[in-house]
Amino acid sequence: MNTELTNTTSSQINAALVRVRRAAGFPAVGMVLTLVIVTDEGNHYDALKAASDASTEHPSRILVVIRRPGRSPRDRAVARLDAEVRMGGETGTGETVLLRLHGELASHAYSVVLPLLLPDAPVVVWWPEDAPANPSADLLGTLAQRRITDAAATEDPVATLARRAETYAPGDTDLAWTRITPWRSVLAAALDQRHGRISGAVVEGEEYNPSTELLALWLAARLGVPVERAVSDGPGITAVRLNTADGQICLDRPDERLAELAVPGQPDRHVALPRRSTAELIAEELRRLDPDETYHEALCFGLDRLGRPSEPVEAAAPADAASEADRGKGAKRSRATGGKRAQAAGNDAGNDAAASGNPTGPGDDDKPKAVAR
Repeated sequence: MNTELTNTTSSQINAALVRVRRAAGFPAVGMVLTLVIVTDEGNHYDALKAASDASTEHPSRILVVIRRPGRSPRDRAVARLDAEVRMGGETGTGETVLLRLHGELASHAYSVVLPLLLPDAPVVVWWPEDAPANPSADLLGTLAQRRITDAAATEDPVATLARRAETYAPGDTDLAWTRITPWRSVLAAALDQRHGRISGAVVEGEEYNPSTELLALWLAARLGVPVERAVSDGPGITAVRLNTADGQICLDRPDERLAELAVPGQPDRHVALPRRSTAELIAEELRRLDPDETYHEALCFGLDRLGRPSEPVEAAAPADAASEADRGKGAKRSRATGGKRAQAAGNDAGNDAAASGNPTGPGDDDKPKAVAR
């Protein structure tokens, strides 16, 4: 059931919600939270569909804030609020209100949204695109216990992560972090088994993929070892390799669905790691409303502490195959010599640490733990 209101007010919208609820046969309010989506006219459909799908798991009142400030001075001088109240059908088990703020009213979304919040219920604000530089300082962000952004939707995702680290406040989260939950769970389960000391790690993924950066930051923060960020053709994250004394632990996903986990001394096995939809990501974020301390630790670890990205290797031309082979042999000899020197240096460092009674290397507390999301 849909009800359209033109040039209306927040009180009239509340009255329309009560009428529609009674007409639909739902006199009681069964929503558990208010989800505020701040978007524009071009992106509100996809965001609303994802939120409606997530509301089947978390019944909520969805407020879609669509700012339309206008282009001409005359349009910007007019303040008008149009609304559309939806209940039942595609909206799921909750309520949906589309708020179109015209003209000067587009700068006062806080005053429009505040009277429409569910009483005594948590508030979550989601910016699918064009999130503010500091979500916790935004007026709408001050209403929320959780503030959801998406660094992948920005022009420079890596720079956006750096800004998120500078402006982090308890309750902030990002869908780039939510996307790596299955990866973190599989890696934590693999490291819960008996393995040798970890000396380093490599995370491979697309060049401008913020989830790859966050996964590398999480491993570096939890394991306390050097982590290199390598570039691949994607899609998304393609592989994680952990170097241990017993061999290499490898989680490789060449496609978007199935990954292969290789652990030294165990048979290789396949793991389902599909790329999830936005609705699944939002549903996961709505399961918890407390601050995500693990996300905070990984985000603020420091992108500059990761290894320099490695460029993907291109195949050599047939005509240059012989010269490439010769150069490869020289490179192998160089790497072998360097490896022996590095091994000798590592043995010396280990002997010094053992003599001082302060051995280095990750202990049991440094292993990644599976995080309940």
